[in-house]
Amino acid sequence: MDKIEEALTRGVQQILPDKKGLYDLMSKRKIKLYQGFDPSMPSLHLGNFVGLMKLRQFQKLGHEVIFLVGDFTGMIGDPTDKLAARKQLTRKEVTKNAEGWKKQAEKILDFNGPNAAKIEFNSKWLDNLTARELIEISSHLTHQQMIERDMYQERIKKNEVIYFHELLYPIFQGYDSVTMDVDLEVGGNDQLFNMMVGRTLMKAIKNKEKFVLTTKLLVDAQGNKVGKTTGNALFLDSTPENFYAGIMSFPDEVIALGFELLTELPLEEIEEKVKKDPMKEKKRLAFEVVKLLWGEEQAIPSQENFEHTFQEKAPTFDIKIKAEETLAKTIVPFSPRESMASVKELIRQGAVDVNGKKVTDGSIKLNVGDEIKVGERTFLKVSK
Repeated sequence: MDKIEEALTRGVQQILPDKKGLYDLMSKRKIKLYQGFDPSMPSLHLGNFVGLMKLRQFQKLGHEVIFLVGDFTGMIGDPTDKLAARKQLTRKEVTKNAEGWKKQAEKILDFNGPNAAKIEFNSKWLDNLTARELIEISSHLTHQQMIERDMYQERIKKNEVIYFHELLYPIFQGYDSVTMDVDLEVGGNDQLFNMMVGRTLMKAIKNKEKFVLTTKLLVDAQGNKVGKTTGNALFLDSTPENFYAGIMSFPDEVIALGFELLTELPLEEIEEKVKKDPMKEKKRLAFEVVKLLWGEEQAIPSQENFEHTFQEKAPTFDIKIKAEETLAKTIVPFSPRESMASVKELIRQGAVDVNGKKVTDGSIKLNVGDEIKVGERTFLKVSK
C-alpha cells in the first residue's frame, strides 16, 4: 500500500465525493487541509487524538495542515448528537480553554520546521462577518437542509425547541472552509453534516470541490465512545500513567481499532493477535500510545506502574496531608483535569471510594490510614 493510499484508508470511514478524486489530486500536488476543534473544555481528548493522528499522516506526506481552534463556533456549541441545546460559552471561557492546546497538540503534530502545521482561530474572520455577508452565505442553504439532522427531527417529534443559533452553527463552521480555501476537511464521522455544509458553501461561493474525509469513531459494540466512562476520561494533558491505565480499561473488542486509530504500527494480523492474547495486545497498544505522546522513557514506568497497581492491587501513591484536610482538596491533583470541578464530577458519578465505600460528600475530613480510590486506576493511602 503506497503512502497516499494508506492515508486515505487507515482509520477512514468515508471520503466524499469520492476517494479516487482525492487520491488523484494528492498525486498531482500538495493540498491544504484542516480539522476544527471547538474549545468546550481545557483539554483535547481521545476523540481529538484520532483526528490529530490523521492530520499527522498528511503532514508527513508534505501537505499543508491547519489546526483550527473554533473559538467563535465554540461559543455557540456544536449541536451534533445533542437532543437539547448546549450551554453557550463566553469568549473568555473558550479563550481560557484553548490556552494549552498547542502544547497538547504538538505531541502529535509538528509546529516547527519547513512544513510546520499552522494554528488558526476562526474568530479572526467570523468576528468580522457582517449581517449582509451572513445573509449572502446562508442564501446557499435551505431550511429543509438544516433541519434534516436526526437530533432535530427527534426534538420536533418530542415538541422540544430548536434554537436558531444551533441552525447557524454548521453555517459558520462551513464558512471556515471557504475562508481558508482548503481542499479537504477532516473530522469524525459524527461531524459529517457540518462538513458537508462546508462543501456546499465552497461549491456555491468559490465553485471549488472540497473533499470531506471522516474518521472512524472509537466506540464499543453498543456505540458508546471509548475513553469517556465513569472516572476514566482520557485527556492529552493527563499523565502518562493515567493514559496507559485508561487504555487498559478499553473493552477487548476495540483493541484492533485502537491500533488503527491511535498508532502508526503495521496492522497485519492484528485481529488474530488480539483473539489469541487480548491482554498482551492491549498492553502493547497502551505502551505504543504513551510512547508516541510522551516518549519511551515515560512508557516503561507507566507500564510498570499499571502492573504494580492493578495486577498486584497495590496503592499507587502514599500521600502526606495536613491535619483535617478535606477529601475534595486532597484528590484534586489526581482528578482528570486537576480541578475542583473535575473532583465534584467524579464524586457525583460515584467514582471515588474511601475505605471501600463510595462517597457523596467531598467535604469529609480524611484521617491517617484512609485508603482512597479515584476512578478505576488511582489508589491513595493517607499518611502523616
